[in-house]
Amino acid sequence: MVRDALCAAHGWDAAAVEIVPIRTTGDRVQDRALAEIGGKALWTKELDRALLDGEIDCAVHSMKDVETIRPVAIAIAAMLKRADVRDRLIGADSIDALPRGALIGTSSPRRGAQLKRRRPDLKTIFFRGNVDTRLAKLAAGEVDATLLAAAGLDRLGRAEIGAPIPNDVMLPAPAQGAVGIEARARDERMLTLLSAIDHAETRGCVLIERALLAALKADCHSPVAALATVDGARTTIRAELLAEDGSAHVSGETSGAAGDTALADRLARDLLDRAPPSVRRLFAA
Repeated sequence: MVRDALCAAHGWDAAAVEIVPIRTTGDRVQDRALAEIGGKALWTKELDRALLDGEIDCAVHSMKDVETIRPVAIAIAAMLKRADVRDRLIGADSIDALPRGALIGTSSPRRGAQLKRRRPDLKTIFFRGNVDTRLAKLAAGEVDATLLAAAGLDRLGRAEIGAPIPNDVMLPAPAQGAVGIEARARDERMLTLLSAIDHAETRGCVLIERALLAALKADCHSPVAALATVDGARTTIRAELLAEDGSAHVSGETSGAAGDTALADRLARDLLDRAPPSVRRLFAA
């Protein structure tokens, strides 16, 4: 997708862009939760090394998997237009349609907490792997249902799989559905080339969501959902913080002028001020 966007923007032939596959630790280690073995850096450290060593000119990431604090030598140079931000439920038509006591496969603290908040009778089990692995486990009866990001399924040509969950039922993870491209912070030529494929609205919304994570000092253990949207000249960000078992939560939203960097800090303070102790303890702020 990034190669095609660059070629379209600059009139290049596809052969002008070389794709360098890099297998990350996050790809290789599938039997443990990310939070237990290094967090989101497991998706980025190999690409960071290749970028800083000059082996590649830019790195493509799912922004949901990029840690909030990045090396100063690396810049988020561009983001493609955001895809569907919703989660999809595979195994039932809706959360309410799941049988009582159903077993749900997920490795996401956010998804697990949101499910249990709505349906305390549901049980969750650790579930990682690529899309085909997870679908195979579901087909084998290891779980009654699982959840996957709609954007990932769509990009794999699997748009027919699963039932989309409305955002007012399950707010997505911060930066879900966004593809970001990083480059060396001092590589002006590459930064200029990538700026041609940057989708400003997506970038603005995702950066606000990431700023909220930073203000909350959230990590891989923190069940947090957030979504920023733009309407004309105003940006609105909604967010939800939850206890791990969904027994407590706090939600809120705030709006301001597009590009208002204070939005995230303002919402973070409001959420933490109102959060019950079982939620507040999961955030280091």
